[in-house]
Amino acid sequence: MIDIDGIYVKLIKKVIETRKLCDNLLIFKNGKESIEYFEESLKDLSAAKVPDIIFIDLNMPIMDGWEFIENFTQIEHKFNKLITLYIVSSSIIPADINRAKSLSNIEDYLVKPIRASQLEQIFRRSA
Repeated sequence: MIDIDGIYVKLIKKVIETRKLCDNLLIFKNGKESIEYFEESLKDLSAAKVPDIIFIDLNMPIMDGWEFIENFTQIEHKFNKLITLYIVSSSIIPADINRAKSLSNIEDYLVKPIRASQLEQIFRRSA
């Protein structure tokens, strides 16, 4: 999960833990922090904790969601596994939604707040 909103992150974390949707939740506060993690993970893939799903907020400081996606797209193939990307944003601006839908590596654009049932469906699909 890449999101600056601490309250929202706590809420989603609680839902994921309560419903036992995943065993290992990684949380990053901006795109730069997460890209650095993924680049470091490439040095030793056997020890790396590389997620199956990434939830990306668009509006973050330092490196926003769009910049993260651009950078991640350049290294994603090196992980040799399917990593599903979801944009999760409070933005309902049609330009953002259309841009997200035009990107082949974005599974879906979800508007905050995500419902628990949506999370369950997403994790069930990736299992």
